[in-house]
Amino acid sequence: MKLLWKKDEAKQILLGWKLDALQHFEDKMTNRYEPFPCIPATQAFSLGHLRYGFVGALESDITPNQVTQILKEYSEGFRQFGKFTTLIVFFKTENITNLTVEKYEQMYWRLLNELTANDEKAWPEHIPEDPHDATWEFCFHGEPYFMYCATPAHKQRNSRAFPYFILAITPRWTLQQFNASADYAEKVKGKIRQRLENYDQITPHPELRKYGEHDNYEWKQYFLHDDDTVISNCPFLRRQQVMRKQK
Repeated sequence: MKLLWKKDEAKQILLGWKLDALQHFEDKMTNRYEPFPCIPATQAFSLGHLRYGFVGALESDITPNQVTQILKEYSEGFRQFGKFTTLIVFFKTENITNLTVEKYEQMYWRLLNELTANDEKAWPEHIPEDPHDATWEFCFHGEPYFMYCATPAHKQRNSRAFPYFILAITPRWTLQQFNASADYAEKVKGKIRQRLENYDQITPHPELRKYGEHDNYEWKQYFLHDDDTVISNCPFLRRQQVMRKQK
């Protein structure tokens, strides 16, 4: 079974909820009247740099293994997909209507913990394993990633709302390409901030900060609440998992 899809081939072959999810995503990326805030994401979409994966229900026991295989294949080839590349993973959640943002958040972090438990490669030496370190970020198959999430339960923060549970997994390599020209990157970030203020029904989350700053923690940006709150401790448990294995 094919794991990674390009948009055009997926639209020609896929049916049902998968095609519906992809169409909703295309509508979001191409809306000229309400442009999606992340400019590099819309560029990646138009240039064909994105890759797509489709998995089962978020609560299914086999879904983490499906995401593991998709992310592993992506990790081994993403540098060939274009400098704006990101992996978009859609989950089969079209029939779930009663889950809260908080419940999705719990399921999100459980998924990340299961992904790291399935990881076949060592954690990169240059990335700390403690998520409360300012230079920490999620890693898989030897690669650091930014792990954006959107859910059907978000209402006020439209930038984090989608009819299906969705992950947008961006390699640090992609972000480094974007930041290669500091002046250009700062101009684009300013435009992104303006778009975000117009796009959401709520002000930008206070935890949206720059990677590496001493008071910034990446994990707080992965799953944003539909208000300005944030949980106090990161639910990522890799360090505890490693310690248990060593005993």
